[in-house]
Amino acid sequence: MFSEVYYLVRSKADGRYLAALANPKTNGYLLLFREHFDALSYLNTHAAEVANRFAVESVPGSQVGGLLKRWGFNGVGIVSEPLLPKIEFLQHT
Repeated sequence: MFSEVYYLVRSKADGRYLAALANPKTNGYLLLFREHFDALSYLNTHAAEVANRFAVESVPGSQVGGLLKRWGFNGVGIVSEPLLPKIEFLQHT
C-alpha cells in the first residue's frame, strides 16, 4: 500500500475529501481510487451534475496515514469498481 499512488476526489469549494459515511456524525472512510480515470468515472456516473465542483488529486500511499489522522477518518474505502460501485473498507487503528 505504501508504494502505490492513490487518487482522491476533493471539493473545490471547501477542500473536503469524498468519503463514505456510515454514520453522519462521523468523518467516515476516505475513498481511494487506484487510477485517475476511475475517480473521474465515479464522479461522472454518480454525480455528473456537480462533477465540475470536484478535482482529482494523487497522493502516495505513504501519506494516506497522515491524511486519515489529520482529517479524522475512520479508515479508507478502496474503490475497485467505480460504476457499480464496489468498495473494500479498511479501518485505521
